[in-house]
Amino acid sequence: MSNIVWFEIPADDIERAKAFYGTLFGWKIEKFPGPMEYWHINTGGSDGAPDGGLMKRPHPQMQGITNYISVKSVEESAAQVEELGGKVCVPKTAVPQMGYFVICQDPEHNTFALWEPSENAK
Repeated sequence: MSNIVWFEIPADDIERAKAFYGTLFGWKIEKFPGPMEYWHINTGGSDGAPDGGLMKRPHPQMQGITNYISVKSVEESAAQVEELGGKVCVPKTAVPQMGYFVICQDPEHNTFALWEPSENAK
């Protein structure tokens, strides 16, 4: 069984989104180090509960929340997505020393991501 391991929330106004989710759910939201504008969302749950990320929406009013689902192989699962009538929107991409993701769309036009953990990702 595959589980949701991460989620991403795009926002037009980062400060407004931080205030909204921080106040509503008590989440701690802090900027990740590095050149990219990306904030870590600590949901405060157990170690098994997914945390997430907050980022500037790349296309205003176009992108919704993306759930990342853990799989054994993003390549095998991406092939299965296509066999089942979905499509791959972003091919296998490395997050260095963390893993790989593939962004997909189901036949109902919902976006989700496949996630394969790997400390060797480059």
